Amino acid sequence: MPAPERIPAGAVTPVPPADAVTPVPPTDSLTLLAKGELSVLGQVREASNAVLYCEVSHQGESAKCVYKPVAGEQPLWDFPDGNLARREVASYEISEATGWGLIPPTVLRDGPYGEGMCQLWIEGDAEAGGKLLALIDDEEPGDGWKPVVLAEVAEGRTALLVHADDVRLRRLAVLDAVINNGDRKGGHLLPAGDGRLYGIDHGVSFHVEDKLRTLLWGWAGEPLSAEAVAVLEKLSAQLADGAPTATRLADLITPAELDAVRARVAALRESGVHPEPSGQWPAIPWPPV
Repeated sequence: MPAPERIPAGAVTPVPPADAVTPVPPTDSLTLLAKGELSVLGQVREASNAVLYCEVSHQGESAKCVYKPVAGEQPLWDFPDGNLARREVASYEISEATGWGLIPPTVLRDGPYGEGMCQLWIEGDAEAGGKLLALIDDEEPGDGWKPVVLAEVAEGRTALLVHADDVRLRRLAVLDAVINNGDRKGGHLLPAGDGRLYGIDHGVSFHVEDKLRTLLWGWAGEPLSAEAVAVLEKLSAQLADGAPTATRLADLITPAELDAVRARVAALRESGVHPEPSGQWPAIPWPPV
C-alpha cells in the first residue's frame, strides 16, 4: 500500500466565519458523509493535527463537515501511528450505542488526502447551550455547579474551576469513562442551537491503560444516575461477541482495546459510581481549553 499523500502547506484557505455556515440539510447524514463528493474549503489552523473544513455533496444534498486525514496526524508516543481517525469513528459508534447521540455523525472514508475521518460540522451556539465551565473565586462551587480543581490563574492567585451540573455533561462524563478519553477539554464541548450538546475530538481514546483526562470530574465518586446504569447495561449487551456494535468496533480498534472497553463498562456497572482520577496519569488535559 503506497504511503498516504502529505498535505501541502498553504493548500487550503482559512475557515469562513460562522455566519457563512449553512444549516444541516434534512437527509441521511451518514450516507451523505460516506458517499458524497468532498471539497476542501479551509483548515482549522489551531489544531495539532490536520483538520480540514469541507463541503460534502450527494444526490442534490450538501452539508459542511470536518475531514481529518490520516496523512495529517502527528505521531504520538503512546498511540499507534495513523490510527487516530479510526478512534474517532469508534467513539461515535459507542455514542450511538448508548442512545445519547453525543458525537456528531462520523464515518471513515477516502478523501482528497487519503483515508480519514469525516464528521458533520456542528456550529456551536454558546448562548443556546448556557455556560458550561467557569473559574470562580469562592472555595465552594455554588448551586448548579460541580468543582473540578483549584487552579493558579495569575500572580499567585487561585480560582476554582467548575463545570455545570448539567445532565448533558454528565452523560459525556460516562461516555468518556467508557472510551477512556485522554483529552476532554473545554473547547471540545459544542452546544448546538437546538439545545443538544456534542463532544468532538476523540482521537486519543480507547487506550488499554487508564488515560482518562477530563474537565468533567465533578461527579467523581458519586453514584451513577439510574439513566446511566440502564445505558451501561444496554451497552454491555451491544459489546458482546457478534453484536453489531462489537463487530463494527473490531474493524476500528484492536482486540485488546475492545476487551478493555468491555472491562471498563463492567467495572462501571459493578462499582455503580463515576470513576475518580487514578493518580497514575495527569487527570486534567493541558491546555484545559
